[in-house]
Amino acid sequence: MNIVQKRKIWFSISGMILIIGLVLGLIRGVNVGIDFTGGTLMEIELHKYIPAKEIREITDKYDKSANISMLGTDKATVQIRMNEDFNNEERKEIFGEFQTKYDLDEEDLLRADQFGPSVGKEIKSRALLAIVLSVIGMLAYITFRFEFSFAISAIMALSHDILIVLAMYSILQVPINSPFVAAVLTILGYSINDTIVIFDRIRENFKFTKKIDYEKIANESIAQSFTRSINTSLTTLVTLIALYILGVEQIREFALPLIVGVLAGTYSSIFIASPLWVMVKQRQKGKKARVK
Repeated sequence: MNIVQKRKIWFSISGMILIIGLVLGLIRGVNVGIDFTGGTLMEIELHKYIPAKEIREITDKYDKSANISMLGTDKATVQIRMNEDFNNEERKEIFGEFQTKYDLDEEDLLRADQFGPSVGKEIKSRALLAIVLSVIGMLAYITFRFEFSFAISAIMALSHDILIVLAMYSILQVPINSPFVAAVLTILGYSINDTIVIFDRIRENFKFTKKIDYEKIANESIAQSFTRSINTSLTTLVTLIALYILGVEQIREFALPLIVGVLAGTYSSIFIASPLWVMVKQRQKGKKARVK
């Protein structure tokens, strides 16, 4: 298994995904959800559970990216959040379609409001702060536990994971809402754990090597940890895929970035982080040689 020597292939695969996501993001724009943009909120009492797919037959006429949630213990109340700022007449028109289709009364329109992006601004600022503090904490811990070359490689791999998730959201045009923020923080923790397992193996193998060969040590460590990393990711993915298939819309919004993040995190731990560590060590070795 010579993963490190083929690092240009692995870097190219990630680079292609990122470039596609960037280009599509510049052309079509990123689908920022209503938690950040504001929009229209409506709650309608339907008196029985109606599948979201059937409700979308109405809402898609006005906003195809509308977020639909079923509220209450009997799931008989639908909450619709749309990116567009519909005025009072337009909101009445939307409710009129539900009224006609499901034989509703006027009092079944429980709520119809416009809301701004102020909550979204607070979420963005706090999420950014949380990510920055997490990265600083990881950088300090890994530097103390291992050494700086491991820390910088791990942080670069984490950046790769987040960018891949953003690229996939751009490609698939999935709306970025508040569950995405929670998922990103979860991905950071999951991915760094997988990476540290391989780095710990590299450190152990480094103690017993007579001749320093960074590529050989990294390849041996990846081979020793490969089965464990794949099995851990597969068991996690089985749960996340089940949540995405069987869960309600809010759960699916949280599960999707986690699925992409777990795949990206597993890939980066094996094919990105260790080759980056080898490149950093070889660069440090080259600098020392030039100084001497």
